Amino acid sequence: MTLLWIAFAVLLLPALWLLVAPLRRARALRDAQRDFEANDRSAEQNVAIYRRRLASLEAALERGDIDQARFEEDRLELERSLLDDTEHLRRAPLKPSAAGRLAVPVVMVVVVVASVLWYQREGAEGDLALLAVQQEVMGHPDRSMEMMIERLEAQAARQPNNPNVWMSLFPLYRDSGRAAQAIDALERLIELEGRRASLLGQLAQIKFFVADRQLTDEVQALVDETLALDSSQPTVLGVLGIEAFDRSDYEAAIDNWRRAIAGMDDPAAGEALREGIRVAQERLGVAPEDREQAAAEGPGIHVRVSLDDDLAGRLDDDAAVFVVARDMEGELPPLAVARLSLGDLPASLVLDDTRSMSPEANLSRVSEARLMVRVSPSGQASPQAGDLFGDLEGVSVGSVDGEPVEVVIDRVFE
Repeated sequence: MTLLWIAFAVLLLPALWLLVAPLRRARALRDAQRDFEANDRSAEQNVAIYRRRLASLEAALERGDIDQARFEEDRLELERSLLDDTEHLRRAPLKPSAAGRLAVPVVMVVVVVASVLWYQREGAEGDLALLAVQQEVMGHPDRSMEMMIERLEAQAARQPNNPNVWMSLFPLYRDSGRAAQAIDALERLIELEGRRASLLGQLAQIKFFVADRQLTDEVQALVDETLALDSSQPTVLGVLGIEAFDRSDYEAAIDNWRRAIAGMDDPAAGEALREGIRVAQERLGVAPEDREQAAAEGPGIHVRVSLDDDLAGRLDDDAAVFVVARDMEGELPPLAVARLSLGDLPASLVLDDTRSMSPEANLSRVSEARLMVRVSPSGQASPQAGDLFGDLEGVSVGSVDGEPVEVVIDRVFE
């Protein structure tokens, strides 16, 4: 935080310098203005012009070119013009060059105070403090979840209105089995962030498990509110799938889980739901192997994935490799997804309907697809800086018996 305030002060210095700079030029500017006024001959020139024009009028009167009435009228106009010109030349006395100096430090103080108050209101000082605490714990030789929770609780006491503090605390409470504290943290987060579908879905999920996997009235109300905001919210759909599975309604469980997978970004969670779908299919008497074999006979893409030699060695062999087929317009969820490890490359595989994430979005619905391959050291489904990437446009979907199409991972995601 010390570095932050030093940087803040450095940024303020140019603004304060601009406020002080006019004072350094004040004396020279006053002297120049005084000299200009002392040497100004505008009034004398205006009087000389008046006299020449008046002489011209008198000469015209003597020649009889104008009568006395016209002469008086034109002379009055000349006098008015002279008065207007000389009126504009009147100047107020020059003030001393030191006049107004006290206003400058006052303005400087106001600028500094206003800047600090604005930053404390609109800036990210609290987030920087939170990040510093997290980095400190992660770098500690005795780091633990308990230590992280303790440090974050101290931050929650210091900045109770920072949603990022509660967003960090909630998963730690949940994963450490502190359900009541996790619910309190999530409810505080909802109070700060608003009743967003993703947050309500997590609240419904944790209260569902606290209620021994029962759809209590409270949980059902949260589920209904979440689905009203987002009918494809994956967390709530996963909960409904579990509840249906527990009631032996395996078809409803499969339907809910498939819809949940279509909206998920977490590959691990998606794989867990796929395993649940396989178990539900077995309970229905439908062998998953038979379903996959039947789907494999349909259209698909035979693809070979390899890594460009220039990128070899950048990531560990256990880095996740996601092979994704999408529709050309990018309007549907992924049509097929496969996961490998970087150490498996080069590798050949078949993308078909067995690898779809949703019955409403699969390869058999399209004639062409775009293949995207991404290597993620973090294992996250969302692209991260440093991921490796490769793609291929306009790949035909059809027989998988021929030679595979080649996708080379040849770029780094910035």
